Amino acid sequence: MDKLVVRGRKRLTGEVTISGAKNAAVAVIPAAVMATGVSVLENLPSIEDVRNICHTIQEMGGKCRFLDKHTLEIDCNEGVSYQATFEGVQKMRASYYLIGALLARYKKAEVAMPGGCNFGKRPIDLHLKGFRALGATVIEEDGMVKAYAEKLIGTSIYMDQVSVGATINVMLAATMAEGTTTIENAAKEPHVVDTANYLNMMGANIKGAGTDVIRIKGVPELKGAQYTIIPDQIEAGTYMIAAAITGGDVLVKNIIPKHMDSLTAKLEEMNVKVAEWEDSIRVMADEPLRAVNVKTMSYPGFPTDLQPQIATLLAVCNGTSVLTENVWENRYQYMGELRKLGADVEINGRVATIHGIKHFSGAEVSATDLRAGAAMILAALAAEGETIIDGVRYIDRGYEDVEEKFRAMGAEIDRIPGEQ
Repeated sequence: MDKLVVRGRKRLTGEVTISGAKNAAVAVIPAAVMATGVSVLENLPSIEDVRNICHTIQEMGGKCRFLDKHTLEIDCNEGVSYQATFEGVQKMRASYYLIGALLARYKKAEVAMPGGCNFGKRPIDLHLKGFRALGATVIEEDGMVKAYAEKLIGTSIYMDQVSVGATINVMLAATMAEGTTTIENAAKEPHVVDTANYLNMMGANIKGAGTDVIRIKGVPELKGAQYTIIPDQIEAGTYMIAAAITGGDVLVKNIIPKHMDSLTAKLEEMNVKVAEWEDSIRVMADEPLRAVNVKTMSYPGFPTDLQPQIATLLAVCNGTSVLTENVWENRYQYMGELRKLGADVEINGRVATIHGIKHFSGAEVSATDLRAGAAMILAALAAEGETIIDGVRYIDRGYEDVEEKFRAMGAEIDRIPGEQ
């Protein structure tokens, strides 16, 4: 297993360019399976999750070819297997999008239950409820989801709770259903919009993505398209917080500032200066940081995927902050690792009370999941002495060239390769 070694208390300065959005890429790539012809996807992040989903499509009989580091050609014109049962599927959460895509194109799908980061129950019951509403028979057995339909019929579907995954998956399936499907209480996240935009480029008829009601008029077929993935909102937020936690001055480039509004508002409340341009944000932290309260919500609220990172920043603010996790029930697993670095935190269910300390102190810690791993890097950057971070494979799932990007801003961070 690779490890990261970080020598902290270095002020980050300069600039960082944000990669394509992981959460959009892992939905758009499975959507390409639905098309005849060739799709070319640009601005993909060079991360483990993208490589995994490409490998899975190849195992199913599709063709994936990287034209360069960030550009992928996908050709499923000759069809793919409706079965995705192998180990790679279980390595990532987003493999469940293959169910919706295969169900749309072939009216049958057999996909292994998804894996990914483990922070509590993450049921896919809303996905399956949506498929059933469209007319599919869905069975869960032997670690597999099996879905079949003679035909899919458009209908009205109300999401019992806002779910990004279920919104995208049902949208995929409904794209080639007969008639019109309405998804109410739909998720509004940027990657929902990105997936809908790509589907529309392929010939789908989807309106309302980005609002809480999405209307999908079914079409008989989709054709390959060229599409550019949006920038990664969570990666951008991680580097914005990195600038704040190191008292730095960083220009975060290739982003959509509007996507960062909830974080920008919190940073400004904490005494951090934030300046916005058309596709970049400058973060300057030269004043003492103030404690604030944060609640995670579905978009446009504060993203749960930035919760571990903001918690790390709150841990070194003056005063006491209250952090409430409203999306996942068990996303505080990383707090034990943060305490090893000196954090003063009390957990009560979904609420974390964080008492600010002067600074972290270096220690050996583990990345318990993808975003927790990012939080460990942030804490290490602000820590006195040396920190060793284990479990880097989690970080590699969602962050491209993470140590190179931090080094370019002045961080002392090195990767120690694990034994092969």
